[in-house]
Amino acid sequence: MIKSMTGFGRSECVIDNRSMTIEMKSVNHRYCDINIRMPRKLIFLENRLKSMIKEELTRGKIDVFVTYQDNSDRANGIVYNESLAEQYMDYFGKIAEKFEISNDIQVSGLTKYPKVLKLEEQEDDDDDVLQSLLLSAMEDAIKDIASTRLTEGQLLKVDLKAKLNEMLSYVDILKEITPAVIDDYRQKLEVRIGELMDQTLVDKDRLALEVAVFADKSCIDEEIVRLESHITHMRDTLDSNEAVGRKLDFISQEMNREANTVLSKANNISIANQGIELKTLIEKVREQIQNIE
Repeated sequence: MIKSMTGFGRSECVIDNRSMTIEMKSVNHRYCDINIRMPRKLIFLENRLKSMIKEELTRGKIDVFVTYQDNSDRANGIVYNESLAEQYMDYFGKIAEKFEISNDIQVSGLTKYPKVLKLEEQEDDDDDVLQSLLLSAMEDAIKDIASTRLTEGQLLKVDLKAKLNEMLSYVDILKEITPAVIDDYRQKLEVRIGELMDQTLVDKDRLALEVAVFADKSCIDEEIVRLESHITHMRDTLDSNEAVGRKLDFISQEMNREANTVLSKANNISIANQGIELKTLIEKVREQIQNIE
């Protein structure tokens, strides 16, 4: 199935009031480039996560954002800085003595001073729970982003096939007008020669030779055959169940090469116009292919 490299996925897993949220987004990239941002306590699972992602997503620049929140009773604790409290009391005593005022500090007042008491997140030493949360959330997030990439990929497939059909119509027009171009050249050449000399003196063999040379230089039969072959090949490739982005890109390059050759051989405005339309369409196809996995 054709898959886009653009997608978004999100998942949240909750166990015992502890939640793990994962958001993933991806854009087109030549290779599989994974960047994971997560809390430091989860770093030991980074390689495991990358392996999980690569099993499902083969190409794209993938950014992963992991958020962990512990809402359990043990999540936070109060830390008392006894040394700092002693220093505060010592200075309060010195100030009272210096200015001959009473030291009226009380416990409730002391604890309001910076860092005497502070709320601090406790270290979660249950690695099994963290791992279960993270891996479960990651599995669901990967399924979610894979689904969006598949949906967009199918839309790209429909659009690309429509463009291939349009491309084939231009090729058919080229097949129709090419013989007429040669006949038109023969007639114009014969008229031109007749204007310059007596019709009885026209060398029919030389005229035939000139027409043959023109036909050889402007012949695009091989290019037309190859274009038809590339269009069929791309259409079949779009129906593949594998990752075909690179293959499609190569086929589109070959299409572009044939279109350039057609334009270089164009000795007629009709052929040139069809060649330009064909090349423009190929460029649109190439742009869309860049986003296919």
